[in-house]
Amino acid sequence: MTHPQIKASDGARYTRILSVGAARGDLTVPNADLIGPIDSSDEWIQQRTGIITRKRASQDILAVDLATDASLEAIKRSGINAADIDLVIVATISNTMPTPSMATLLAERVKASPAAAYDISAACAGYAYAIAQADALIKSGVSNYALVVGAEKLSDIVDPTDRSISFLLGDGAGAAVIGPSDTPGISQTVWGSDGSKWDTIGMNGTIQQYRRGEVEWPTLRQEGQTVFRWAVWDMAKVAAQALVVAGITSDQLSAFIPHQANMRIIDELAKQLKLPDSVVRARDIATTGNTSAASIPLATHRLLEEHPELSGGLALQIGFGAGLVFGAQVVVLP
Repeated sequence: MTHPQIKASDGARYTRILSVGAARGDLTVPNADLIGPIDSSDEWIQQRTGIITRKRASQDILAVDLATDASLEAIKRSGINAADIDLVIVATISNTMPTPSMATLLAERVKASPAAAYDISAACAGYAYAIAQADALIKSGVSNYALVVGAEKLSDIVDPTDRSISFLLGDGAGAAVIGPSDTPGISQTVWGSDGSKWDTIGMNGTIQQYRRGEVEWPTLRQEGQTVFRWAVWDMAKVAAQALVVAGITSDQLSAFIPHQANMRIIDELAKQLKLPDSVVRARDIATTGNTSAASIPLATHRLLEEHPELSGGLALQIGFGAGLVFGAQVVVLP
């Protein structure tokens, strides 16, 4: 008996980032505002992290509000209609509720409905993960245009007295529109996880424990030294592998855009990759802070604003964080 065959989908051969948009919290928070509860100093924070000020959002501004502003800018700059976007992926760890997704509300707000929409939880690697998914789904023919967003309001889940991570974190959203391309614009992604270090970054309790009165409102914590060593040594290997997979060498890069976790990590990664001085390093962390899934698109947006000559050049982007998870790819800058 001969069975009928399913029709094969026919997608784009290549994809690229068409545009980026950004939104940062409306409040500028200097180190001086945070040092009291953690018994620290402005000098110590700058020395350890490179952060001078960070952006945080007012109480009535949600992560989805930041995502909306960033997305509207990206869509406007992309030159395509919002109605043509049939996929919305939001990378976040700070949605205000487990369900429904932030992505469905965002799709409605930017007039992309009835686009497929979902959130992913891959912490600081979330944007790189979402880029990988959008690239694959457009190439497979499942989608035509994708809106990829990293959106975080981390100030809602910090404890002002915590010395491990609270002073690092900021609020913001970065968005990118991905579409078909005549030439390769997004390389194959190098990604993965290390669950053996699952408890080195994360919440200090569960919602269930909070409801039972066993813990205060859960907030973020990290084992700083363990995470620092992993980020520096293991992520340098991942970044180097991403260059190999993309078929390029470090001197062919125009920019290096790592997750804005810590200035010392950024500098050490660049050193291990032997990046020449001609490669512009993203340093958005100095005045934005660590915005988890939003940090790479925010840093990309700032680089292109300050260095428009980078447009069309190659950038190596790498995200890494809680899980522990990591993802890296080389992209053509819009």
